[in-house]
Amino acid sequence: MDVIGPINPKAFNGHLFILVAIDYFTKWVEAITLASVTAKVVARFLKRDVIARYGVSATIHRNSTPYRPQMNGAVEAANKNIKKIIEKMTVNYKDWHEMFPYALLAYRTSIRTSTGATPYSLVYGMEAILPIEVEIPSMRILAETELEEADGQNSVTSS
Repeated sequence: MDVIGPINPKAFNGHLFILVAIDYFTKWVEAITLASVTAKVVARFLKRDVIARYGVSATIHRNSTPYRPQMNGAVEAANKNIKKIIEKMTVNYKDWHEMFPYALLAYRTSIRTSTGATPYSLVYGMEAILPIEVEIPSMRILAETELEEADGQNSVTSS
């Protein structure tokens, strides 16, 4: 877990921080934006956004120290990537909180070099269909559609 911020300028909703938690195996990131970071909001985030979704993890902090942030390599890399994605997506930097869910989607559906896969595929066992693929079908979507149509034709002809 780590905190990004304070982010300047603060978002229109008054949020200055991003609280980030990463699973070291899948590189899946859960994160929320916050106006302030307190023990109460961190505990609520862990209960609502981590434990309620994925269950209790074996460990929460491992080899983590606030005095040596470079020890938190995975979460530091995630923070850097999330910040870059947000910067590229925002028109008016004060709207960064509006783009935040899409930045998380972009991060979760990008291949991580350390695993050779997307965090999304490691968590859900399949790739996500991205919003752009609804408008402009990708090769993957076209191939899946052809397979589904072939399966449908085979079941009709074999009856």
